[in-house]
Amino acid sequence: MNPPQVVASLVLLLSAAVPAARDRTLLAQTASTSPATVDQGLAALQSGQAARALADFEQVLAADPNNAVASLYAATAALEEFNGPLAVQYAEKARRLDPQSWKVHTNLVAAYAAAGMKTERDQERAALAQLHATGAPDARQASGFLLEMFQVGSARVDAIQYFEPMGKFHTYYRFIIHETGAPSREIDVQSNDFDERSWAEAHPTQATAGDRQFQLTDAAGTADYRMFSGKPDYDAIRAMVVQVLQSK
Repeated sequence: MNPPQVVASLVLLLSAAVPAARDRTLLAQTASTSPATVDQGLAALQSGQAARALADFEQVLAADPNNAVASLYAATAALEEFNGPLAVQYAEKARRLDPQSWKVHTNLVAAYAAAGMKTERDQERAALAQLHATGAPDARQASGFLLEMFQVGSARVDAIQYFEPMGKFHTYYRFIIHETGAPSREIDVQSNDFDERSWAEAHPTQATAGDRQFQLTDAAGTADYRMFSGKPDYDAIRAMVVQVLQSK
């Protein structure tokens, strides 16, 4: 897998979930401590050198343990290394230092997911939904967030959750698949109203209970991998996506 492509993808995903403007308080803190080292770590992170970036951020934290920016970026670098426990360690530290930061909470979701801490992951998902509804402008303007990064064989998968179904086909989740030497591709979880009406007529009891019909499809709409009914449970959907990727 091409590391710069992988990290660039993560940066784009975070940008999609969080407005591009950085938190001014955190930037001021960075400038007042050791901006060159933090900047070096960020440059390494953006160029796909996650291990080097992590070492840079840890150096900053050794000199300034209360640097929230370095803690946040260290968690991101640990995620790029698929080191869930270390990502949790730094993301939780960032939360202690800056508990209201939207970016910290988005990192915590992915960190808990990487560490297999589903209860904590779902608590943070609920916290993000609350921040999206009532929080600061960056949280309210976001359409979704990076829920998890995981590997299936040689592929790296970025799972995006949306707060509200997106677009005319009502996309609930999007899985972006990166493989070496191939363009990125997507598997979307959709429940469009056209199919839903006929499904609800055929399954009135389930529809009354709030269930829907869903499709796992590629983003171009040229392939439907499978269909299912019920509620959009992430873990069940993730297992389906893994099966689809393993079958190919």
